[in-house]
Amino acid sequence: MNFSRDDVCVLIPTLNEKTTIGSIIIELQALGYHNILVVDGHSTDGTPEIARILGAEVMTQMGRGKGAAMIEAFARITTPYILMLDGDGTNPPEYADAMIEPLASGRADLVIGNRLNQYERGALTRLNLWGNRLMNTLFKWAHGVYMTDILSGYRAFTLVSVQQMNLTEEGFEIETEISSTVVHHGLKFEVVPTFYKKRSGSPTKLHPVRDGYKILRAINRYGKMNNPLFHFSVIGVLMGVAGFSLGLHVFDKWLTGIEHLFIGILTMLLMVAGILTFMIGFISDMILGYHHEVMRELRDLRINLEEREKKS
Repeated sequence: MNFSRDDVCVLIPTLNEKTTIGSIIIELQALGYHNILVVDGHSTDGTPEIARILGAEVMTQMGRGKGAAMIEAFARITTPYILMLDGDGTNPPEYADAMIEPLASGRADLVIGNRLNQYERGALTRLNLWGNRLMNTLFKWAHGVYMTDILSGYRAFTLVSVQQMNLTEEGFEIETEISSTVVHHGLKFEVVPTFYKKRSGSPTKLHPVRDGYKILRAINRYGKMNNPLFHFSVIGVLMGVAGFSLGLHVFDKWLTGIEHLFIGILTMLLMVAGILTFMIGFISDMILGYHHEVMRELRDLRINLEEREKKS
């Protein structure tokens, strides 16, 4: 281990987790992690009191939702590294060192705990697995990067990377926004295999339909920023195919002596719009490439300045 556990703040968002929060805190403390921040979402079962008795710092979030809890906590944390895990006991604290090590070694700015390959029987249903893998695939298509488990709640960050993210999502879309921001800013990430335990106690707060739709919407919205060529190309190709199909219909009717002036005009408009949309994606992709280049240069400049300050 090449880092001090005192440099790590363990962030635990909670909402009615009295059956699990105590064992999580005790296990973290046994591993040497004593800087524990519990961000409570207005629990009514005594979760904050249990956390305080065991020595954790507790703050009650002002807003509602997991994203709001994380944003409020990030504004308060000052340690170099942040480890986040869910308060429902599904993320074993024993992986804490493995999650922080890539950050401390400089290999990553963000670490994602992958729970999709190793999990307790009953922890993930077939629908859960299918939904998570679908989201990961859609994220790859929309952003051009495969991150294995974008919806994982087991994550680790450097404080510097968090300060660059400027997060805004208040719900479960926060994990998608974080992953998108990592791609957009060209930050380094690493995936660490973890284990996912079966939930005990409180039921899941994630609604598969409502929150699934919000996550899909977030993937699409942020995908425009990270992979505009794919996004606009798909729209452009769809317009072009629609225009070409209508054009074949108009041409077929023209051969039989029937003219469709309106459909002919619509055909041309669709094909032209398709070409222009594709060009917008191409130009946006070039601009994004320049943006990534500038961000890399700024990051290298910051690292050089920090090294000079340490030497002086």
